[in-house]
Amino acid sequence: MLDDSLFDDPARLVDADTGGLLRLAALSGAQVRAAVESATEAGLDDLFDGRPRAVVLLARPGVGPGVCRLLAALAGPRCPVPVVVTDTVPAWIGALDVVFAHSDDVGDTVLAESVSVACRRGATVVLAIPPDGPVAAAGAGRATVLPPRVPVPSTLSFAHALAVGLSVFRTLDLLRFDAEQLADELDKEAERAHPNHETLTTPAKSLAMRLAERVPLLWGLDPASTAVAEHGAFALGAHTATPCHVADYQQAVAERALHRAAAGSEADLFADPEDDPGTALRVFLVSARHDEQGEAQERGAVRDLPGADLVSPGDAVGDDAVLRSAVLAARFDMAAVYLGLAAGTLNGPGWPALAMH
Repeated sequence: MLDDSLFDDPARLVDADTGGLLRLAALSGAQVRAAVESATEAGLDDLFDGRPRAVVLLARPGVGPGVCRLLAALAGPRCPVPVVVTDTVPAWIGALDVVFAHSDDVGDTVLAESVSVACRRGATVVLAIPPDGPVAAAGAGRATVLPPRVPVPSTLSFAHALAVGLSVFRTLDLLRFDAEQLADELDKEAERAHPNHETLTTPAKSLAMRLAERVPLLWGLDPASTAVAEHGAFALGAHTATPCHVADYQQAVAERALHRAAAGSEADLFADPEDDPGTALRVFLVSARHDEQGEAQERGAVRDLPGADLVSPGDAVGDDAVLRSAVLAARFDMAAVYLGLAAGTLNGPGWPALAMH
């Protein structure tokens, strides 16, 4: 049962949060700074000689799929080299290619085999993983391993993986980002999510309340937003046991029966879901919009589904796709932790210890 009174009771929140997850979720900015520092110390700038034939992003279970799809979306369709998101290295991998991977499982044998193949064939491999285990061993002496320096549970490692991936793309001159500005924005988001703030003025708590006891339909309004929505679904599954539907908005429109059911539920979005749990749907339009095209997409979707819940970083975050996407992903992490604490799916009896990086 959801205890939503917990959101506005900081003392009880601290007592309930026996694993300190709210504090750990607030370390995204620190993760970015540490990852960029690691990349510099590892000489990432010296690894690449010109642009590669292709960049291969290995999306392994955990935060990896959301990170990889976000990186590909941020690079965009006009990226001068192909960006391939896959779960294993393709058969054509070779010395002209760059491979990036993150995994929450240091014993991921599938990833270890992919790393081994890529290294044997001369590809440049960058891994955002801990330094021990079969995956790191598979790339020993050949892959660049950038382990996390800020200890957080693997479910909260999105910022580390993203920062390493962004560093790779920046070094290849495929994407620009200001690491310090990104870290600062994530610090500001963490401050906005502080447990002492009231729910109505705290974006993460407010989002948690709106997600509570519903079946969320997380529909992204552009590729970057859809990648963030995918991470949001992962965060909710990791911390709250909440099932989600994730789709690009145009794909969601094409799923006519679900779209019609969602549109029909809008007039009663604030009704008690226990009255009819089978129809407790709620549409969340996820929008990291940062330009005129994104604004137009957002207006169109809100017009088509006026009762939907718009989830965006807000005007406090600058018009930069990297910043807005990362802040929104961090907000989903914080919201999921808040909701997990209030719903009793975190730190309760029988809850397993979360693996720390």
